[in-house]
Amino acid sequence: MDVTPLIDHLNSFLPLTEEETSELQKRVSQKTVKRRQFILSSGEVCKHYNFIVEGCFKMYKVDDTAKEHNLHFAVENQWITDIGSFHSEQPSQLYIEAVEPSSILQISKSDLIHFYEHNIKFNRIFRVMVEDEFVRLQNRLLQTISTTAEQRYLEFIEQYPDLFNRISNVQVASYLGITPEFLSNIRKKLSQS
Repeated sequence: MDVTPLIDHLNSFLPLTEEETSELQKRVSQKTVKRRQFILSSGEVCKHYNFIVEGCFKMYKVDDTAKEHNLHFAVENQWITDIGSFHSEQPSQLYIEAVEPSSILQISKSDLIHFYEHNIKFNRIFRVMVEDEFVRLQNRLLQTISTTAEQRYLEFIEQYPDLFNRISNVQVASYLGITPEFLSNIRKKLSQS
C-alpha cells in the first residue's frame, strides 16, 4: 500500500519522522471505491477520516422530498468525513458518495486517538485541518446569506477550479442552493457579458 500522498500531505503541515511515517503506514487502510459507491450512508456511524488519493466525492443530505443538498466536494489530497458522526459516534444524516472511481486512505477513530495520545504532532496537524475546514464552512455560510447566486457561482469556480469539469451542473446548483435552471441562466448571462 502506497501512503506517499498522505505522508506528503501531512508533511506540508509538520514534517514526520521515519518512525511516525512507519506508524502511519501500519494504521492506515486503503480502499478502492467505484463511481456512485457510498463510503457513508445516512443512518450509519461514520468510522473513518477519508483521505482522497484519487477521485472525487460529494457529501450531501437528502430531505423529506428526496431532494439532494450537496454540502461538500473533495478531490485528491483532501479529506472527507462526517465529523459530527465520527466524533459523537451517532448515526449520520449524510451520505458520502464517489462521483468517479476513487482510491482513499482511511484512518479509524481508534487509530486517530492512538496518534493523538502518542504523538503531539498528529494532534496538532489534525487540529489545524479541522480549524481550516471550520473556517471554510463559516465562509461558505456567510457567502450563502450575504451574496447573490451569481456571486456564489463565480466564487465556486474560483475556489474549486478542479471541480468544474468533474461534477454535474445539477450538483453545482445543489451546492449553491439554486435550481439547475437558474444556474443555466447565470451561466448564459455570464457568457454573454
